[in-house]
This record gives sequence, C-alpha cells and structure tokens, in this order.
Amino acid sequence: MAEQKESAVKSNKPLSGKTAIVTGASSGIGRATALTLAQAGAAVVISARRNDRLSKIVSDIQAKGGKALAVAGDASVTSDIDRLLEKTLEWKEGGRKYDIVMVNAGRGLAGGTLTSEQSQWEEVYQTNVIGASYLMRSAAAYFIKRKKGDIVAVGSVVGRNISPFSAFYGSSKFAIGAIAEGLRQEVCKYGVRVSLVMPGIVKSEFQKVAGYNEENFFKGIAHMGRLLGPQAIADGICWLLTQPPHVNVSEIIIRPTGQNYP
Repeated sequence: MAEQKESAVKSNKPLSGKTAIVTGASSGIGRATALTLAQAGAAVVISARRNDRLSKIVSDIQAKGGKALAVAGDASVTSDIDRLLEKTLEWKEGGRKYDIVMVNAGRGLAGGTLTSEQSQWEEVYQTNVIGASYLMRSAAAYFIKRKKGDIVAVGSVVGRNISPFSAFYGSSKFAIGAIAEGLRQEVCKYGVRVSLVMPGIVKSEFQKVAGYNEENFFKGIAHMGRLLGPQAIADGICWLLTQPPHVNVSEIIIRPTGQNYP
C-alpha cells in the first residue's frame, strides 16, 4: 500500500526532487511556467527585474506547499546571471543544485528593419542573444560535470518563419535557435538535453512592452481567432521536461490553431 501511494505521488509530481531556474518569471510565459513546474514538484528559482512580482509568485507557490526562491536581476547582465546561479547553488531547500534552466527572459520590438526603433536594437540583442547565450553556456558547463540536466530556450515562431512586422526581433530569435541547436550537438554526449520552444502568438504583457497596439498588430491577426495564453506554453515545457532521460524533444512549435502565419 505504501509503495502504491509513493508511486501515485511520483506520477502526480513528475519533477519532484528537481530544481528549476526560470528567468523572465515575473509575468507571461515565465510566470506560468514557474507555477506549473512547482505544481509538478520542482523547487523553483525565479528571476526577473521586478522583485515585488517575484515575491508574490514565491508566496503563491509556498501557499500550495511548494518551494520557491526569488533572485531579482537583469538577464542581460552577466554579473546578475552569475549571482542567480550562485544563489541557486547556496539554496538549501533546492538541494544546493539545479537540474533545469529555462532561458526565457527576453524583450520584443515592434517593426521590421526599416520601421523598428534602431536605438533599441542593441538592447534587444544584449538580452535575447548575449545574455541568453551566457546563461546557456554557464548552465551547460555545470550540467556536463553532472552528466545530466535540461536547458530550455524560449525562441519564437518568428525565429523560424520571419515576419516583416517583427523582423529585427525575429532575427534575435533566429540567432538563439541556432545557438541552442549548436549547443545541443556539443552537450548531448554528456546526457544533457537542450530544447528550443517556439511559441506562436501568446497574448500577454509582451505586446505592450514591445510596442504593438491595435493598429500595428491586433487588427492584422483578428482573423486568427482565439490566441494562446501563457499556460499553453508552460504546459508544453512541462511535458517535454517529463520525458524519459533518453528522449530529447529538441524543438517544439506551439501555435494557436487559427494562426496561419508566421
């Protein structure tokens, strides 16, 4: 009977015993994924710039019996990334280790090469490519020593099918997709998995921050019908993380059913 109960707990909490780092966790896909992984049994370390929001998420996770730690920081700053990893390894409740790194923090930018705000180009690449790559490299070095681990990079469908409405942003997601695949080829022999998740159109704070509005975005996609919420992406990420160790879902695109393009 005791064995049956233990088996039932494991099936309900497939990530029990694992510690996951989630960047960009204060809202949207990052927040939804942090809550979902915690519900699946993982101890979760969440990072973003808005500490007040992180504190609320930690409280929500703990109220449901989960374990969570907030480490505020900027995902484009290497010293902040180093601090995030150091704090995770010091966290007793998380086992002073980490098993999953979700590289999610990023920023959008409305417009193509001609119309996007050039003054923001460098910031987009610093966060979406340089900072993300630094975190992936640091996590990979740690996982190689452990001979296991999961790196999940959040790209975008426009990183596979470019759109003239978000071409510069899309180019940063093309880059992170290439880096993720190259890293996968480097580390797979050590038992480390790398996954690229490419969301379609997800309705969240992302659009407003990126500069999208009714005229330059939402009117053009009205025919697509119901858009995705962040939870759809979080569920996909949780699913790929719970595959057997010898199964690496290396790429996944999750779109609204009515999204014909990109």
